[in-house]
This record gives sequence, C-alpha cells and structure tokens, in this order.
Amino acid sequence: MTQQPILQTQRLVLRPFNLADAPDVQRLAGAREIAANTAHIPHPYEDGVAEVWIEQNAVSFQEGKSLAFAIVERQSSRLCGAIGFGISIVNVHAELGYWIGKPYWGQGYCTEAARTILEYGFATLGLNRICSNHFARNPASGRVMEKIGMTYEGCLRQHFWKWGKFEDLKQYGILNREWQMQQENRF
Repeated sequence: MTQQPILQTQRLVLRPFNLADAPDVQRLAGAREIAANTAHIPHPYEDGVAEVWIEQNAVSFQEGKSLAFAIVERQSSRLCGAIGFGISIVNVHAELGYWIGKPYWGQGYCTEAARTILEYGFATLGLNRICSNHFARNPASGRVMEKIGMTYEGCLRQHFWKWGKFEDLKQYGILNREWQMQQENRF
C-alpha cells in the first residue's frame, strides 16, 4: 500500500497525520494525564517532538511497520486523539495503541475509532490477531478493549518502568475468527 487510507465513522474521520497537526498533538498529548497513561509519550512534551513523530509515522507506514491515524471530529474537524497499529508482517498480527485528548474523554470516541481500525486490520489487512495492553491503574482503557470484543489474556506484573515505579500491564487480544463471529452475531 502506498497511500494510507482515510476511514470514517458516524462521528469521526481517521486520517493520516500531517505537520499542521503538530501544535494540537503537542497540546493534547502533552497533558500529564495522557503521558501518565501511555508507554511512550514524553512529559513535558517538548517543541519539535510532534513534528518528528508525525514524520516518523509516514516513514513507518511506507515500511509496513505501523499505521497511525489522527482521530478527528467529522463536524468540527478538530483533532481529538490518535490510534494505530504496530504491525508484525511475519506474524500477521498487530498491536493496537491509542490516546484521546482530555477534553474529549467520556464521549465514546476511542471505542468508535478502535472498532473501525479493528475492522480495517482484519477485513482489509488480513491480520490474524490484534492485541493491546494498558497500565493496570487505567481501567478506562481496558473497558475500550472489552467493548470492541477483545479478551483479557493476563497481567504482566511489574512489566514496565514508568516515572520511577514498576507498572503492571494488562493484556487483551482478539483473533480474526473471533472478530468474524462477532460480526455475524451483530446482524
């Protein structure tokens, strides 16, 4: 694939990031609450970091390593978060990751975007498995995973070192055949 697709939901557009998004990425992802609940978002979020990240996304997509979408409100065109996959072509699976800016919490945007990218991963990319994880102290992220049909697979105790302490990592996953069964049961 040479060009990243644009996906749409009832309320959202999932599109590639562009450099014009950098100020919003820095503002939203730079909130301490976002960095605290994610593995790799820095805090403080320094100038220039968003631009480098956006450019890396485009390169990683071309290399088939990852896929990152800007989550944008359809009506307002405001950026409200990010969602994407780290892809293992050899293993035919991907790891789902996401963040939603604090002003957009509690509106169901993450679940809506996650359902859409899950469908894209299975139906278009032909993935066999999609997994995700969250810090144990962030159960809201786990609820998103459960709502999109992922199964809790276990806890990696004290698996991640974050801001001076070990964090437990809860893991979820879903197989293509499980997702297909869910789609059949929806209708």
